[in-house]
Amino acid sequence: MIRILLAEDDQVMREYLTRALERSGYAVTPVDRGTAALPLIETERFDLLLTDIVMPEMDGIELAQKAAEIAPDLRVMFITGFAAVTLKAGKTMPQARVLSKPFHLRDLVMEVDRMFETDHVSGLN
Repeated sequence: MIRILLAEDDQVMREYLTRALERSGYAVTPVDRGTAALPLIETERFDLLLTDIVMPEMDGIELAQKAAEIAPDLRVMFITGFAAVTLKAGKTMPQARVLSKPFHLRDLVMEVDRMFETDHVSGLN
């Protein structure tokens, strides 16, 4: 099973994304900030870091950079509602995907599916 580490400071969004991804067959470990994600990356194996960019303590770009040092094979997808931040993320980590808010859950699941070239059918309408 593909394991996703979700770093999102907004509780409602974090719960919403966790439920959607779990319903689509992914194992999700949600955390509320980047500083909570790093120790997990050091001790557990994840396939994808799905992170908001704008978060307190450590932004998603810094988190992704540190995660890449710890787990070079970890794939990264950023989610953000700020266009300027999207450009910064693309320049800093060109191999990462960026999904701009607002997005439909189907779009998120489709992007994650594409990252892992899975062809399972999601349960979202």
